Amino acid sequence: MSRLSQICRLLTSLTLTGLLSMSLGGCVETVPEELVEAIESIDRDLGTMRAADITPEAYSKFSRQWNALRSRVNSEENIVRWPWEDNELETDLEALQVEGTQLVNEVNTRIQAQRTTAETKLARIEQRLRLLNTRVGDIGSRTVLGEHPLETEVHVKQARLFLEQGQFEHSIQASERAGKVLLTQTALLTNELGRYADDDLISAWRESAQRTIDWSRTHRAQAIVISKADRVLTLYKNGRKVLTYPIRLGSRGIRAKQHYGDGATPEGEYRIQRKRGPGQTPYFRALILDYPNVDDRRRFEQAQKAGLIPKSQHMPGLIQLHGVAQGISDQPYGSIVLDNPQIARLFDQVAVGTPVTIVGALESQNSISLVLADLGDQEEET
Repeated sequence: MSRLSQICRLLTSLTLTGLLSMSLGGCVETVPEELVEAIESIDRDLGTMRAADITPEAYSKFSRQWNALRSRVNSEENIVRWPWEDNELETDLEALQVEGTQLVNEVNTRIQAQRTTAETKLARIEQRLRLLNTRVGDIGSRTVLGEHPLETEVHVKQARLFLEQGQFEHSIQASERAGKVLLTQTALLTNELGRYADDDLISAWRESAQRTIDWSRTHRAQAIVISKADRVLTLYKNGRKVLTYPIRLGSRGIRAKQHYGDGATPEGEYRIQRKRGPGQTPYFRALILDYPNVDDRRRFEQAQKAGLIPKSQHMPGLIQLHGVAQGISDQPYGSIVLDNPQIARLFDQVAVGTPVTIVGALESQNSISLVLADLGDQEEET
């Protein structure tokens, strides 16, 4: 081979090697790592944010796309391409990054909306529960509600715990359950105590009280009127108000008296049947009423015939106005309690035969009707 031919081959080899090196140096990877890492970060954020619970359809779509692209990433991670070639995988990854970023923003927006809703619902339920507990305590009707207050408090505690844990949807659901129980409680109170807002019944009670006052004026004697709703005893003399004392009823006192052992305080027109002084009663002083009277017996028999009171129940008896004895509970079982100094003064001013009229309420705007109206307003607000 001539010297000239060898030189030509050497130059050709060097040229090809140089061109190959230049070409390889211009190639790029098919899978851009920074793009993959960005989407992985988005996926982690969505998982932490519980996107599967908040936007299930959108998150499911994102996950399917990411799983498919991840498979392509794994299969093409060692492939290189020319810079001028189209990179479909990179284009799809960029599109998914944009979609994932938008989904993160959407989930964040919904989370904040859920947080606001959860906080608002819980605040309203807690306010209603506080109001109910306060109002029910004021009118002494807690036993009407049975176990419902405890159930409500359990739901409220759950709602608070879920809120603190960031589980806003669960918090909202717990608050809604508490709200339903509160509605049940309000319905129970309205059903049991709605008669205190019955204008016709209040008018009848007012007429009964007025008859007693008129009797006092006509006979120029003492008479007593007791309002259960207002927890007030008023003594009249010659038809004029002489004194007013606060009274206490039992835990079931505001209910309508039906049968023996129900703990309710009766309503009606009675008279003092006996007076029991020191040594005759454990309650300091006691004024025994002629309960049950003819009207009470008639109502009891009618209720039994109508099936409202079981045949096994007995006619109630022994209702009295009394003081407080040391070491004995002052929770009366249907009777009416006064402080000892007050029962002592009342005891000295009345005689056997003195009329005692017990009514539910004397005014439409009484303590119990106002509570029911207040609870009803709260129910409408929520």
